[in-house]
Amino acid sequence: MHRESKNSYVIDEIVLIHGLLREERAERIIRGSELIVPKGVVRQLEVLASQGDRGALAGLAELARLKDLEKKGEIASLRIVEHGSSGVDALEEVAKAAGSVILTGDSIRAIALGLKDLRVEYIGPPRGRLSVEQFFTEDTMSIHLKEGAPPLAKRGKPGEFRLVKLREEPLTHQEIRKMAYEIIERAKLDPSAFIEVRKKNAYVIQFGEYRILVAFPPFSDGIEITVVRPVVKVTLEDYDLSEKLKERLAEKAEGVVIAGPPGAGKTTFASALAEFYRSLGKIVKTLESPRDLMVGPEITQYGKLDGSFESTADLLLLVRPDYVIFDEMRKTDDFMIFVDMRLAGIGMVGVVHCGAPIEAIQRFIGRVDLGLLPHVVDTVIFIQDGRVVKVYSLKITVKLPTGMQDASLARPVVLVSDFETGIPEYEIYTFGDEVVVMPVGRPRVRAREARVARLEREGLRYRLIRRKHTVVLDLGPENADQEIIIMVDGREFVRLTTDSRGRITLARNSPAGRRILEAARRDRLSVFPSED
Repeated sequence: MHRESKNSYVIDEIVLIHGLLREERAERIIRGSELIVPKGVVRQLEVLASQGDRGALAGLAELARLKDLEKKGEIASLRIVEHGSSGVDALEEVAKAAGSVILTGDSIRAIALGLKDLRVEYIGPPRGRLSVEQFFTEDTMSIHLKEGAPPLAKRGKPGEFRLVKLREEPLTHQEIRKMAYEIIERAKLDPSAFIEVRKKNAYVIQFGEYRILVAFPPFSDGIEITVVRPVVKVTLEDYDLSEKLKERLAEKAEGVVIAGPPGAGKTTFASALAEFYRSLGKIVKTLESPRDLMVGPEITQYGKLDGSFESTADLLLLVRPDYVIFDEMRKTDDFMIFVDMRLAGIGMVGVVHCGAPIEAIQRFIGRVDLGLLPHVVDTVIFIQDGRVVKVYSLKITVKLPTGMQDASLARPVVLVSDFETGIPEYEIYTFGDEVVVMPVGRPRVRAREARVARLEREGLRYRLIRRKHTVVLDLGPENADQEIIIMVDGREFVRLTTDSRGRITLARNSPAGRRILEAARRDRLSVFPSED
């Protein structure tokens, strides 16, 4: 039995793999002390290293460094000792035999060993800001870190972001492993963190407002950390929605699908819609994994129960909410839960990834009977570049599909119509054993008349972007390469042509730029299409 020594420490595999003894505080602790490593820890590192585990290789390299410190006299000794137990019990056995303090970088292990009246020193990451937060600025949407590559950040806002290289030097293996360890370790006990997905080589963690993905080899070809956060929190009033659409959302829409490509701003809009329903006195819940909707404390955010949204849905039926926001529906099970809850009478809002508005409806085809489709989904809102660019409404009728002549071919048809104009754009019906989604070849004159009538009442919708040297009038891609009339105080001011993105850019200090800014400030600026 060794005599008890205040300067004797047993170290575990976490300390070795993550190089925690290199930290300033740990260096002070071990200086002149005896270090003991259970032989089982060394064997474990050897086995993993032989399988190509780079963390285990780093652990063996750390042992070699400690051996050098022993030779230099910076530590009293480094001993590898035999033991009869395995795992955490080996740490306990060796520490008791040597009368040593256990050094660990695992917070849960430190608590468990402390409960056994063992002396434990936790040398894991300190509280405070995460290391990855140093890469964030006010307008940073996400950061992308990978060993061997320079750190990157997306800055801007949905639809108007740029990819920025944060430094020229690539991240080293040790740097990114340390950041990954800090995130995972802090998530264990931090009340603002939750580990949504825990796999052998991948983690998805919600840490406050940050959604973090950590991937390790062999799942990825190198350690990778992706951190995403919402840049802005908006309300429904911040979107350029017509009064007709606001009224539908408030009174009639109970099967809403928010669609759009990744990064378009769907989750941001869903958050605004959830808060809108809450403001109307509705009970609102969410289904999310990970939970990254920005909503108030009155709205409960549910994840998977027992690893399944189906179990969560069963519980929600007992809670009886007025509306449920289902974020990021991807799998068939997700769509079936949406259908079941909608048919149970709960107002549903689902978020799906797709490239075109009609594709959101096609995701339900084959998963729900065609006759039920309009009862499950009555409104589709398509988001692009952070804006609502298209809204569809659905209804079912019995008619002869467009293009067919024989009256005997009349059948139930789901009409997908532009919500603002009421003009059908698609017909969905069965033909034989197939479900057909047919674009409706409506007369161009009719469509133009409807558009002109709306524009005469409302004008073109636009967004004014003020930059340091320029002012940009953004009319959206649907108005690309079009001549438009800019009206000031109800009178024609100038005619200009939009670019390929539907924008007009003017120098801020030019006469036209100053006049437009002044008119916008007084709310006396309007834009109309040229009649030519």
